[in-house]
Amino acid sequence: MPGSETTDRIVKVDQYAKAGIGFYWRIEQAATGVPLVCTYVLDPATLTYRDGDVFTGVLKAAAPFQVEIDLGQI
Repeated sequence: MPGSETTDRIVKVDQYAKAGIGFYWRIEQAATGVPLVCTYVLDPATLTYRDGDVFTGVLKAAAPFQVEIDLGQI
């Protein structure tokens, strides 16, 4: 959908950070067909996100909750 990438990468990130949402995860379709998950963590002092981990294959995270997902099975 046109504009969706800009909305997900810029507009939502800014709005969610200003709202104080601690974590932002963006899921994209990689060229390989396996999802790509980009994670961001809120810096509460500046209300901006700093880059977190990027996952392909298996997503394994401890925050905001413990989760393990085989992205190739989605």
